[in-house]
Amino acid sequence: MKNNYANSIIAGLQEAIDDQDGKIELRRIKAEISPVKNYSAADIRRIRENARMSQAAFAFALGVSKKTIEAWEAGTNHPRGSSGRLLEIINKRPQIFKELLK
Repeated sequence: MKNNYANSIIAGLQEAIDDQDGKIELRRIKAEISPVKNYSAADIRRIRENARMSQAAFAFALGVSKKTIEAWEAGTNHPRGSSGRLLEIINKRPQIFKELLK
């Protein structure tokens, strides 16, 4: 089994080298990733309320403490990194978030 993984990795690296040398042309996909948005306290409260969740349930779903949600909604702290990205997903696609929580 380990040999199959090693062979797959070696084959992938060889393809990358061949592509760089012009021997083959690999398919490329260009993706633009927007910076993580800064959410205001009102934005966070609105996102949570649109998800129809209490602060405690929202905190559990995001993997943070209830105190963290309280601080975000009071404006004393702000979500950073992955928490901000999760808020963006919940805001843009609340149904996906609800489906994942089932």
